[in-house]
Amino acid sequence: MSQSEIMTILIVFHQSHYRDFKTFYLGYVWQHWPSEFPGLVSYTRFIEYTASVAAPLFVYLNSIHGSCSGITFADSTDLSVCNNHRIHQHKVFKTVAKRGKTSTGWFFGFKLHVLVNDSGELLNMTMTTGDVDDRKPLFNLLRGVPGIHGKVVADKGYLSQELFEKLRDYSLQLITKARKNMKPKPMLLTDRLLLRKRAIIETIIDQLKNISQVEHTRHRSYTGFLWNVAASLIAYCHQKKKPALNLKYRTALIPA
Repeated sequence: MSQSEIMTILIVFHQSHYRDFKTFYLGYVWQHWPSEFPGLVSYTRFIEYTASVAAPLFVYLNSIHGSCSGITFADSTDLSVCNNHRIHQHKVFKTVAKRGKTSTGWFFGFKLHVLVNDSGELLNMTMTTGDVDDRKPLFNLLRGVPGIHGKVVADKGYLSQELFEKLRDYSLQLITKARKNMKPKPMLLTDRLLLRKRAIIETIIDQLKNISQVEHTRHRSYTGFLWNVAASLIAYCHQKKKPALNLKYRTALIPA
């Protein structure tokens, strides 16, 4: 089988209603697509082939990113690789994954950091171990977006004076809410409205997890984890209807 055929099957799986790849491959691909993929191999052989497409999937993902509109939303989410009570028994990511903590509790695995625009398009992404601070990869993530400009909307986890000043030097404005122990600062009405719309990226992350299946705890190899993340993000990028703000007066929010 060619790399493009393998990539297509992996991406379509993340667009389907199936929750188990083996069932999808044997119950759907083998039953309905033998003419489209005349070189179909056994499930075991196909899984061996998937390791060769992890890098091409990320290259393709990078080619279908959206463009900056002047309004960028940043957030991260946990990618657990095993249940917490099995951390000490886990072997696949024992030397790679780390423990981290989110608003919902502790986890063992990685973090997925994403940037999206107000149309719900993915602008950039990266992955870190679970113990990495959300603020650490943000600057390089933003610099990786061609023509990045305007406002960056994030939650309180990204609050940092140093990061604020660093982004300001690149003509980027970081907008976050203040913590409870901080004095409230004057904020433009447009910035307050954008903070109220930050739920768009939380909706996108929810779709990545519950529709595109970017996270599961059954990985048997690191390359399997990588192609699963890449294919799920590609599946989202090809999603016809994405969460969007449908801003009619974007120029009023982002002055020239």
